[in-house]
Amino acid sequence: MSAAFVARLREEGGRRYHDRHPFHVRMHEGRLAPEELRAWVRNRYYYQTRIPVKDALILAKSDDPAFRRTWLRRIAEQDGARAGEGGLALWLVLAEAVGCDPAVVARCDDVLPDVRRACDDYVELVRGATLVEAVASSLTECFAPDLMVQRIAAWERHYPWVESHGLAYFRMRVGAGRRDAGEALDFVTAHAVTPALQDRCVAALIRKTEILWRLLDAIDAAGQSRACR
Repeated sequence: MSAAFVARLREEGGRRYHDRHPFHVRMHEGRLAPEELRAWVRNRYYYQTRIPVKDALILAKSDDPAFRRTWLRRIAEQDGARAGEGGLALWLVLAEAVGCDPAVVARCDDVLPDVRRACDDYVELVRGATLVEAVASSLTECFAPDLMVQRIAAWERHYPWVESHGLAYFRMRVGAGRRDAGEALDFVTAHAVTPALQDRCVAALIRKTEILWRLLDAIDAAGQSRACR
C-alpha cells in the first residue's frame, strides 16, 4: 500500500467531505427545524436508492469472482434479503421517526430536481469509470463512520423528539462503513499502481464529494427559499 497515495486520498476526501457543508454543520449544532430534517430525510432517501444501483454497476465491471462475492454483500445489505429489511428499509424507519409518511418517501415523489440530478450523476460517474476509479469514488465511506457517530450523538442531544429506533440506519453504518471503507481502500491501493491511475482515482473521489455537496446545496437552497416567502 502506497502511504503517500493513501494520505492523498484521505487529505483530498477529508477536506472536501460534506460534513463541512453549512447545512450539515447546522444539523449537528441542533439548528435545523423539524421540517428541515424531514426535507433532508426525504431527499437523501433518493441517494440511498442509488447506492445499490451504483454497486451493481461496479459488480458488473469485475471479472474476479472473489471481488464480486465481496461487493455483492453491499447490495444485499442495502436492499435486504427480503422486503422490509436492509438499509433502505431502515431509512424508511428514520423517515417515519421524523414524521414523514414512509410510503410517500419510498415513491421519491417529493425529491428535489437538483437532488435527483446529483444522485443520478453519481450513477453515471460509476457507469463511465473503470473498475478501480468506480471503487475510488466510493471512498467517501472512509469518512462516513466517524460522521455517523457524531450524527447519532447530535440527534440524540438536539432532536430528542426523534425516537431512538429511528437512528438504526446510522448505527448500522458505523461498523459496516469501516469494513466497507477498508475493503475499498485496499482494492484501490492494490490496483492503482501508476501515478496517472492514482490521479484518476483521486479525481473520482473528488467528483463524489462534489456530488454530495450538490445534494446538500439543493436541500439548503430550497429551505432558504421557503423561509423567505
